[in-house]
Amino acid sequence: MRSGSSSRRRVVATAGVAATALVLTACGGGSNNNSGSGGGGTLTIGTTDKVTTLDPAGSYDNGSFAIMNQVFPFLMNTPYGSPDVEPDIAESASFTSPTQYTVKLKPGLKWANGHDLTSSDVKFTFDRQVSIAAENGPSSLLYNLASTDAPDDTTVVFNLKSENDQVFPQILSSPAGPIVDEEVFSATAVTPDQAIVDGKAFAGPYTITSYDLNNLVSYKANADYQGLLGAPKTDTINVKYYADSSNLKLDIQQGNIDVAFRSLSATDIDDLRGNNKVQVVDGPGGEIRYITFNFNTQPYGAATPEADPAKALAVRQSVADLINRDEIASQVYKGTYTPLYSFVPDGLTGAIKPLMDQYGDGKGAPDAAKAKARLQAAGVQTPIQLNLQYSNDHYGPSSGDEYALIKDQLESSGLFTVNLQTTEWVQYAKQRTADAYPAYQLGWFPDYSDADNYLTPFFLTKNFLSNHYANQQVNDLIIKQASTPDAAERTALIEQIQKLEAGDLSTVPYLQGAQVAVVGTAVKGTQDTLDASFKFRYGALSKG
Repeated sequence: MRSGSSSRRRVVATAGVAATALVLTACGGGSNNNSGSGGGGTLTIGTTDKVTTLDPAGSYDNGSFAIMNQVFPFLMNTPYGSPDVEPDIAESASFTSPTQYTVKLKPGLKWANGHDLTSSDVKFTFDRQVSIAAENGPSSLLYNLASTDAPDDTTVVFNLKSENDQVFPQILSSPAGPIVDEEVFSATAVTPDQAIVDGKAFAGPYTITSYDLNNLVSYKANADYQGLLGAPKTDTINVKYYADSSNLKLDIQQGNIDVAFRSLSATDIDDLRGNNKVQVVDGPGGEIRYITFNFNTQPYGAATPEADPAKALAVRQSVADLINRDEIASQVYKGTYTPLYSFVPDGLTGAIKPLMDQYGDGKGAPDAAKAKARLQAAGVQTPIQLNLQYSNDHYGPSSGDEYALIKDQLESSGLFTVNLQTTEWVQYAKQRTADAYPAYQLGWFPDYSDADNYLTPFFLTKNFLSNHYANQQVNDLIIKQASTPDAAERTALIEQIQKLEAGDLSTVPYLQGAQVAVVGTAVKGTQDTLDASFKFRYGALSKG
């Protein structure tokens, strides 16, 4: 969402923490749990992130979720400064049986358009997420949801498939969790952005007053918001979208905008740390970078003329042998990212380093001789022709340098010939799920601070990656860990899943990063929102 800074906090999410989140009341909001209008003033934020859609059923990316966090209500949310969920527009939430999670809404909730916000909207929200199941949507997070009931206007009952789900409360705060207005949104299809804006279907801390997709979005504090985060400290927020991070850097250092968040290059951040006209603020991060393999179209994939599972695996494993993570982290990202040898990032309970143990020289460095021997043993002819895709606008301006270096690392071994290609994110998001890319870049910005969020979306049989990977043992273990209340037993399961994944290599993780924002010297509250929730909430920011 990036380590390397001295102020990075260690984020630890345990099954015990998740378990205590199962019975909650609204008393945890503290001084933020007030309602009312915003604190006045205007603040401008700049970003290079791109929005796919405002509809929570149709997008599962950081740019889209950034808007959703400002304008849609959640049943559960994370207060500023914490990774732990508490009721948001709910007044209580608890397990009323091992497979029933019951939420009581606050009374008198309203949408900005005047519609009543009731349990019927909540049931509608989750029913449509599951039924639409958009390829680029977050419905895979609801794998344990059997059905949703609304017995009265303020009561919602989630009927779960497995007992004692330790992560379901966190999932309600994730991209699968924004509640939508059933009088505005379609039950069967992703709703167009303009219909959402025109319908004023908002009930979060802010409403959208003007919307120009990936150019400019204007927000106004929502006086009727009754949630956990309280009244925004700034009344009007404008978010400006940049095609080029160099222009984003120029505007923040010249004072044309107040905040630059996602994504400046590592070189630009390093340069701005010495500029007394701005503040560079670092926060805890759970972002990871990884290469995804399409099991149908990768070399020797199931849909290729030369299909051979053993050879396909050897190709993936040789990539893991050859990547030099230290080189990428230091040369491209100046230490704002660190090497990652795990599917679960450092700092989360259950994180181990199976990729260090099993690949390269066993100590974190690459090993071309090991990769060559692996390919020869599988009967793979070299050099392997590998089409490798990356996004030139979604993961920051250094992605080109990042993937040029990966290409060089693979090719310098003599084992690969890499055809490196790039696509803008909006098209990229569509093509990657249509089997267009045999191997491709992805990044992950966590939905909640738990190891499960780095396992469930990727490695269940039906997963967000849509890369045709399936391992029934991994699938069953993921479901089991999510319903195991004993902390030690759950941690052991998480470790076992990672070891199995290290053998399969559906993905090859290689970097972990931190959150970094650059703000004007008069801007306050940045550290409050750069927290372990990994959600950048505009309501914490002020300028005075």
